Amino acid sequence: MFSNLVADLRQKAVVYDLPPTRATLLRMLVNDGSAAQIMYRMMRFCQTHHLKVLAAIIYRLNACITHATIGRNADIAPGFVIVHSLGVVINTNVQAGRNLVVYHNVTLGAVRNKNPILGNNVYIGAGAKVIGGIRIGSDVRIGANAVVTKDVPDGATVVGIPARIVRMYGRPISAEDDP
Repeated sequence: MFSNLVADLRQKAVVYDLPPTRATLLRMLVNDGSAAQIMYRMMRFCQTHHLKVLAAIIYRLNACITHATIGRNADIAPGFVIVHSLGVVINTNVQAGRNLVVYHNVTLGAVRNKNPILGNNVYIGAGAKVIGGIRIGSDVRIGANAVVTKDVPDGATVVGIPARIVRMYGRPISAEDDP
């Protein structure tokens, strides 16, 4: 749990473009969204170590105190960053790779019990919705308020409702190239 939490705080320092020194990590510990991250890691530890009642209590506290609802079975790799926790909803069976960055009012939700699976180094802007049993590749950027209901390949930047690819690995693409 502590190694994951330290990885989360280091990644948060990277997001804020700060060096990962001890002072910076302490600063990240009290930064917006960090309480939700810490409570998620504690809840996940309890859930995986057969302390399910305690996990349920931490889950409810997280929702009440930080206004972030993160499911007890959500499997998020180290480097998880919540920039602002207000309105964050992550379904219980979501799987995410390393270095997931989430802003406020983001929803990672299920459709017919199918949940998104996210790769490594995914950035999700404020208000974005990622819904259903879709795969989000690695090195993906999802713009603010985008609604993603289809798979997104590695290196893509998606925006809009419904989300459409506007860049691949930082290079603009034309509308006819959109898969």
